Amino acid sequence: MKKVTVKIGLKQKDDKEGIIVEALLDSGMIELVISSEFVKKNKFKKKKLDRPIYVRNMNSILNYKESIEHTVKVELFYKEHKERTEIDMIE
Repeated sequence: MKKVTVKIGLKQKDDKEGIIVEALLDSGMIELVISSEFVKKNKFKKKKLDRPIYVRNMNSILNYKESIEHTVKVELFYKEHKERTEIDMIE
């Protein structure tokens, strides 16, 4: 299966400049997700969730080894489109 990516901009509220990244489209995920390594490397501020969100595998079975415990608030830019959103962080 060929992967399709697009270049988007990401910026946190207090940052003066954002970064350009390649985002994977149609990965099978229902929500936006970001890796903890990416968050750490780019010094993004993460927010702890009140309780974890458990991830389901492609076959709909709960994956108890993986959970989402943090989100990252960002401004997302694509061409003329701009929106504020929270992205779930995968450990």
